[in-house]
Amino acid sequence: MRDLRRRDAVFVAAAGLITAFMFIIPNGFEGSAQPANAVRAKVRVIDVNNEKLKIIGPVRQGEQQLDVEVLRGPYKGQVFSTSNNLMGKMEVDKVFVKGDAALAVLSLNEDGNVVYAQIIDHYRTGKTIGIAVLFIVCVFLIMGWMGLKILVSFVFSAAALVRVLYPLILRGVDPILGSLVIVTLITALIMFLVGGLTKRALAGFLGAAGGVFWTAVLAFVFTWQFKIHGAVRPFTEALLFSGYGHLNLSRLFIAGIFIAASGAMMDLAMDIAAAMDEIKEQQPAITRISLMRSGFTVARQAAGTMSTTLFLAYSAEYTAMIMTFIAQGVPLENVLNMVWVSAEVVHTLAGCFGLILVAPLTVFAAGMILAPRNCRS
Repeated sequence: MRDLRRRDAVFVAAAGLITAFMFIIPNGFEGSAQPANAVRAKVRVIDVNNEKLKIIGPVRQGEQQLDVEVLRGPYKGQVFSTSNNLMGKMEVDKVFVKGDAALAVLSLNEDGNVVYAQIIDHYRTGKTIGIAVLFIVCVFLIMGWMGLKILVSFVFSAAALVRVLYPLILRGVDPILGSLVIVTLITALIMFLVGGLTKRALAGFLGAAGGVFWTAVLAFVFTWQFKIHGAVRPFTEALLFSGYGHLNLSRLFIAGIFIAASGAMMDLAMDIAAAMDEIKEQQPAITRISLMRSGFTVARQAAGTMSTTLFLAYSAEYTAMIMTFIAQGVPLENVLNMVWVSAEVVHTLAGCFGLILVAPLTVFAAGMILAPRNCRS
């Protein structure tokens, strides 16, 4: 037991170091959106002029004139006038009132003096850090040593996607193949972090990885059959017009399907593997067939609720869209043939199909790995 804990601690430390390394190494895109003669700063809005702002119902269009005071950095205390343009699109417009904190980019001249302050958005960095700290404290208080594993797996997953996968795709790596490799690595690390370096974790990994693979296959087939072009997600067209016209949006859409479903697959696979491992511990003489039969009983219950959980999680993404169609009285057949709806159908059902397949894959893997060697049938 002591050796197992030592190996567990070494593995957690190694995973933490790899995670830190991924955040440290440059991805080649740092600072590409900000010119050299500019600095970011936190500012406070000290005066607002809305004379050029038109308000029509919930929509605001026009221009706000703002006076802002720099709160941090070498220009602290300086006051600048700037404008905030609103296009009448609520999803991208931001409206400021006196006293708001905002993030601004200060443009400098050759002498290092500020010539213009561009407002980016409301300042939320402090609140984001606060929520993250609260989450970390709660995880440690409730989960203890397991909480550290959860945090490492959480941060590793974010680093693997944001610092490794997405930059690679921007550089031309195939979204499907690259995502399969990265998700498989994430799955392995999470399974062995949570389950330890054990046969239980190995069985869970094989089941979850198999589910991810078949979800990718199903997503590819369904996307092709439904003729989903991929430009159904926010910012996809903006990505093309930003100089990345080589990207295949359909393959990016497919990758997003199995990336989104992989978490639920890991959850289900670990539940099944842990249950079968516990059954084997309580009944050392159990046969492989009996162990698999018990595993299927657990799998049916878990997969039933997990599929509904996945559907409800996905449905929140298109609640407003469906409500809009209902409010406008759009016929059901029209709705089902719209590309946005078809994309969500493919996203949801491909993920649920893959989730269901995780159950037999994990049961088979656990049966082969966990069954007693001296009792094969």
